[in-house]
Amino acid sequence: MLAMTTAIADEKYVSLITFRKSGEGVASPVWIAPLADGRAGFTTGADSGKVKRIRNNSSVTLQVCTMRGVVTEGAGVVHATASVVSDADATYAAVRNAIRSKYGLIVTLIGLGDRFRKLVGKAQTPTAIVLTFAEPN
Repeated sequence: MLAMTTAIADEKYVSLITFRKSGEGVASPVWIAPLADGRAGFTTGADSGKVKRIRNNSSVTLQVCTMRGVVTEGAGVVHATASVVSDADATYAAVRNAIRSKYGLIVTLIGLGDRFRKLVGKAQTPTAIVLTFAEPN
C-alpha cells in the first residue's frame, strides 16, 4: 500500500477528491509532484473551490486519471490529508519547484498566462496544497 501512495505522485494527472460540508465529493484533475520528504503537492489559486473545501475538511482521496479527469479503469484509491500552504511558506517554493521540474515548459507557458492575468487585475494568490499520505492499515 505504501508503494501505491508514493507512486501516485509520479503520475501525470491525478483526480483529487475533496469533500463539501455535506460530505459530497468533488473531483478535480490536478498535476502532482513528489516532495523530498515523501509527501506530494500541487499548486492552485487561493480562491479555488479545492482550497475552500480543504480548509473545511482536510481528508482527500486521489486516483490516477486523464487530463480531463476521467479516472483510469482499475485505479486504486489513495487516501491523504491535505494542507494549504501560502506562497510565503518555504514549503510553497518546494512544491512549485517540484511541479516545474516535473512538467517543464508547459508550466512556464501557464506562468505567462498568470502574468497577463496579473496585469489585467484578475490574478489569484498562488497557493500550494501539500498531501500527506495515510499510513497503510
